[in-house]
Amino acid sequence: MTEEETLQHAGIRLTAVRLMIWKAVRQEFQGVFSLADLEESLPTVDRSTLFRTLTLLSEKHLLHNVDDGSGTQKYCVCHHDDTRHCLGHVHLTCRICHTTTCLSDVTIPQVPLPEGFVPEETEYVVKGICSRCALRKAYRE
Repeated sequence: MTEEETLQHAGIRLTAVRLMIWKAVRQEFQGVFSLADLEESLPTVDRSTLFRTLTLLSEKHLLHNVDDGSGTQKYCVCHHDDTRHCLGHVHLTCRICHTTTCLSDVTIPQVPLPEGFVPEETEYVVKGICSRCALRKAYRE
């Protein structure tokens, strides 16, 4: 599905700026990114337009929000064909450098839910120390 078709399928009215933002998100970010990252990537688009578009993409389940404990809102592209649900994948967050990495091929384990509960989004963040920071820490000791 093309970027245009993806937005239309999600019920998003197509505009040049929305399409440019969606293309940048899909092509430039392989994992978790923040509004600041997108600002660096698209310096000609004002911050409020970027934020509103990220919010819309999240509401339409093309992106999901990632709470990695850093205090900064982060986003990740939902990798699925059905835009109504984003059940997600596992994220790793380093407590030292605050980098968050997607493990997009590792799905969140099945959790038994009460009868009638319909999940719409699930977060699964493993916090620890990334290999790069662990090596630096070991080198200093």
